[in-house]
Amino acid sequence: MTAIAASVAVGLGAGVLAGMFGIGGGVLTTPAVRLLLGYPALVAVGTPLLALIPGALAGAATHVRSGFANVRTGLAIGVWGALGALVGARGSAAAGGTAVMLVTAVVIVWGAVAIVRRPRTDEDAHGRQESVRAEPRPFAVVLTGIASGMYSGFLGLGGGVLLVPILHRYFRYSMKEAVGTSLVAISVLAIPGALAHWWLGHVDLVLAVGLGAGAVPGAILGARLASAASDRGLRVGFAVLLVIVGAVLAATEVAAL
Repeated sequence: MTAIAASVAVGLGAGVLAGMFGIGGGVLTTPAVRLLLGYPALVAVGTPLLALIPGALAGAATHVRSGFANVRTGLAIGVWGALGALVGARGSAAAGGTAVMLVTAVVIVWGAVAIVRRPRTDEDAHGRQESVRAEPRPFAVVLTGIASGMYSGFLGLGGGVLLVPILHRYFRYSMKEAVGTSLVAISVLAIPGALAHWWLGHVDLVLAVGLGAGAVPGAILGARLASAASDRGLRVGFAVLLVIVGAVLAATEVAAL
């Protein structure tokens, strides 16, 4: 398999995961670019952040059409996250590649634990909440946006590993709505972080094109699968995926020390 074909295949898989779980795809692309394609650690962080933008947009649009996204909250988180992403991207360059990969692994595992410890919510057969839920406080939206943006720029994960658990557990969104809202936010907050990594020399353009070409159809497919899945199935799948990827990534980086 050529390098271009491999990058498209990785992008396709990442797109499916992005559409299903609202994580932007970086949770797969960063480890895959680093471990399977053999790129340097900081390129594995910066390039997926650029490549996930078209996939996040495609996935977000599909979730919005299905009614599983809070566009207003997602855009607000994305705008505030854009500011934090610039700081995070600078921090990744200062910390170094191995440190970034290890922090990535820790955050991934945290996301798995947080999503399993779900809040009590009443959902109908379509995954929507039956109970009336108040809109989140502006301060909570701002804080969530800045935090997710900072670690998105730092880790190249798009923000969804942090956003989906927060939206589901603390904002009390259904899992499907958390996924869709996360993708709306990622579509915005990933842009400045990607540009910052480009400026820092962490983006391989050919790799980014290949990843993006696979991510768009993958995200549309993933979003449709999420709409058909149960809320419990999405939670379990999200947690299992993160534990596996985080453990493999951490073990690989520790072995390389």
